[in-house]
Amino acid sequence: MATDNRIHFWRRNAKVPGRFQDTPKASSINTKSKKTSTFHEFARSTNDAWDIDDVEDYDMFCLKQSSSSPVQSRSMPQMPHLKLFKAPEDTEPEPHPLDRQEPISTQLDQDEMDEESGPANGRVAKSCSDVQLNVNAARNTLQKQQSLPVRPVIPLVARISDQNASGAPPMTVREKTRLDKFKQLLTSPNTDLEELRKHSWSGIPRDVRPVTWRLLSGYLPANKERRDLVLQRKRKEYYGFIEQYYHSRTDENHRDTYRQIHIDIPRTNPLIPLFQQPLVQEVFERILFIWAIRHPASGYVQGINDLVTPFFVVFLSEFVEEDVENFDMASLPLDTQRNIEADSFWCMSKLLDGIQDNYTFAQPGIQIKVKALEELVSRIDEDVHVHFQKCEVEYLQFAFRWMNNLLMRELPLRCTIRLWDTYQAESEGFSHFHLYVCAAFLIKWRKEILSMVDFQSLLMLLQNLPTIHWGNEEQIQKHTLLNYRHVDSTTSGFVAPKKLFHPLVV
Repeated sequence: MATDNRIHFWRRNAKVPGRFQDTPKASSINTKSKKTSTFHEFARSTNDAWDIDDVEDYDMFCLKQSSSSPVQSRSMPQMPHLKLFKAPEDTEPEPHPLDRQEPISTQLDQDEMDEESGPANGRVAKSCSDVQLNVNAARNTLQKQQSLPVRPVIPLVARISDQNASGAPPMTVREKTRLDKFKQLLTSPNTDLEELRKHSWSGIPRDVRPVTWRLLSGYLPANKERRDLVLQRKRKEYYGFIEQYYHSRTDENHRDTYRQIHIDIPRTNPLIPLFQQPLVQEVFERILFIWAIRHPASGYVQGINDLVTPFFVVFLSEFVEEDVENFDMASLPLDTQRNIEADSFWCMSKLLDGIQDNYTFAQPGIQIKVKALEELVSRIDEDVHVHFQKCEVEYLQFAFRWMNNLLMRELPLRCTIRLWDTYQAESEGFSHFHLYVCAAFLIKWRKEILSMVDFQSLLMLLQNLPTIHWGNEEQIQKHTLLNYRHVDSTTSGFVAPKKLFHPLVV
């Protein structure tokens, strides 16, 4: 049925992509539409998104031209107008909050006065529908801006004096004890990695997080005396790769790879000033390009750019006392910048070594993990699993991004860093343990999931989880890792694919 719909789509629809379409008349709009409950009904009732975008772009273009360049509007070709319908007389429209925006109404009133004076004043008179179109365009734009969630101002990495954003004491006795224990383990001649993992599972103190991540990722050896030599050798090796390969980014063989990296870098955490600095973006470009050409089986895949950011922020925090989010990278000595870049490259490479099948052709690793998540949820919460089936929501439609980006698009970066403390503590945290964290997310929002009764609203919830308020690092422990304990305790008898079998499952 879905195949037939796709085949006959252009035959049934009079719309053509890229052209402006007339809206239905009032008589057709007054008819109540049936609420969509399945994917196929949702797809059939949805218009071509290209047309919507074109109309919005044209609305904004007309508004800009009418307000800033009245002379140019004389030479603009006349475009087809959108038909506007009138609300039924027996129902009064509710007052819109944007109706009270005085600056917009004042400007539009002035435009109407100018238009009424005719072409004698040097301006082209506009029709009533043009004025109404501009009003709607301005209101739609403001409404979109006002509907965006306000991002709380939260440091990426908590300082010692800011361990608890709720106003609790800076550091408790327990936290000081844990910090002393970490320092004792890290300064011993041979660090006990199993003991270090045990203490890291519940979170790593900020002061010792950089060196702990280097150890747990396998970048540094457990022997303390060898660490400095290994760091010097690996950093020198990385910059040898830069000299050997980076100039080839303009070659025909690598041009497409570099171009895609160059496009994706500005999209990486666009709301954080640190990642919009040209110097930082150049660092990311070098890291990703060198990794891509050294791993031709997968090359660069969108999503890998996100995986650099936690390592970069953690290693940068080693040299920054104030908020990392607004720190000027150029203020650091050149040698320090180079060390941060090299360490970020090697630790990201260690991470990707365990999940590279997520990014090879057809991304088989992600498909296997998504299938395993489906089987796991069917065992731990059959109601949620059946609800997905009723709404025709496939796990791949929301969980693909969870696996591809390791939940980085679902969590604030500060919470991601805390979650990665636990991932680093697990022997196969990024490849196996991550599956159970994804299941814990579904348990966390079980009530909200079951309350969504149609495909569209359910998928919107799963693709936009309400985690933006998780400002404190303790939130990830409260909402996710504790739910993981529940998942782990209720999966007795769960048989996942051998590749995804978790050692904690009995």
